[in-house]
Amino acid sequence: MTKEERNRRLQQRLLDMRRYEEALQETGVSLIAGVDEVGRGPLAGPVTAAAVILPPNCGILGIDDSKKLSAAKRESLAVEIRQQAICWALGWCDSERIDQINILQATKEAMTMALQGLSIRPQHVLIDALSLPELEWPQTAIVRGDSLSVNIAAASILAKVARDARMLEYHTIYPGYAFDKNKGYGTRAHFEGLDRQGLCPIHRNSFLRNYLERGNLWTANASMNPK
Repeated sequence: MTKEERNRRLQQRLLDMRRYEEALQETGVSLIAGVDEVGRGPLAGPVTAAAVILPPNCGILGIDDSKKLSAAKRESLAVEIRQQAICWALGWCDSERIDQINILQATKEAMTMALQGLSIRPQHVLIDALSLPELEWPQTAIVRGDSLSVNIAAASILAKVARDARMLEYHTIYPGYAFDKNKGYGTRAHFEGLDRQGLCPIHRNSFLRNYLERGNLWTANASMNPK
């Protein structure tokens, strides 16, 4: 594939992903926030959400569901998104909060925190899959929204880059679990670290009840894949 062909495909992909935003813009809505989260499945670390309002004619090529992108691509896109966004913000719920209120409620709380952190009030919010009943702004939940909406996809990239960076920090604080590689997901190396060292302060106790009750379970969990 030539560079020109690749650019044409990226341009078409961007146009496809702006359809939800353009439909709202046709009704006079211009400040559209996308919100998404990462980190619902890991055994350790926070669940992280991002909210972002992109300009109506955002031209950043390559924005897509963060899971489809390499780490290097996510990093470069995150720089462009932060530079070009009208505003953006992050929300976090740590492992203690997840254990207190469960992962679904913690996810919603992190999303709400991210939206409330925006410096400009959105006119409409596009959310990946979930709805936020207590949100004060009009909202639309989109199943697989991180693949269908450019604002949600941009939020997924910011959230993923931020959470990965946080897990790298935790790797230096709590070595032995391979957090730099697995980002808290239940890989073989992670469970081997649990066998050797037990839980550390960022582990989600509610996610590890079976492990704690039954002992060494890494062989049964080593196939878990990160989001």
